Amino acid sequence: MPVLRQVVGDTLRGMRMRQRRTLREVSATARVSLGYLSEVERGQKEPSSELLAAICGALDVELSELFAEVSQTLRREEKLALTTSRVALMGAGSARMSPAPSGGPGGGGQVRTMPTVAA
Repeated sequence: MPVLRQVVGDTLRGMRMRQRRTLREVSATARVSLGYLSEVERGQKEPSSELLAAICGALDVELSELFAEVSQTLRREEKLALTTSRVALMGAGSARMSPAPSGGPGGGGQVRTMPTVAA
């Protein structure tokens, strides 16, 4: 499951990079310290709504545009995680029973089944 602050940070960084702007430039315009903006972009800090609004203002993008892009990324990552977990569960659930060798040369012994896991 993706962490929201990391997706928000990645999205902000992507928006800034698409505009070919530096951290220093955006931090000065948004009136946010360079170090703090860097931590937000790296997903280390969870930004407040006021800080997000200031950063979006500095990037000249609507807050709703940021959230729309974050939402699309979360949806994609959640679907991927769900698909991956389903595949893993299907692989683990495909154990099958196979007969063990019989108890003697005539084969008259009991037949036991042993679980085997398909690779």
